[in-house]
Amino acid sequence: MKAINLKAHFDGEKIILDEPHNIEPNAKLIVTVLPKHMNEDREDWMVISQKGLEQAYGKNEPEYPVDLIK
Repeated sequence: MKAINLKAHFDGEKIILDEPHNIEPNAKLIVTVLPKHMNEDREDWMVISQKGLEQAYGKNEPEYPVDLIK
């Protein structure tokens, strides 16, 4: 089996996968516990990214044809 990432959460007693997935018995797992504020940090980064894109591409920016995009 190749390595995959699965989203899960801890309900206070056990780890529960957010979506069903067949895992072989005795499969080796790595569990990473994420900080609660991670979603808040993500939102902050999204706002910063959006502002950067707004500065890079102004309202008067020309439309570039698809064949020029590499």
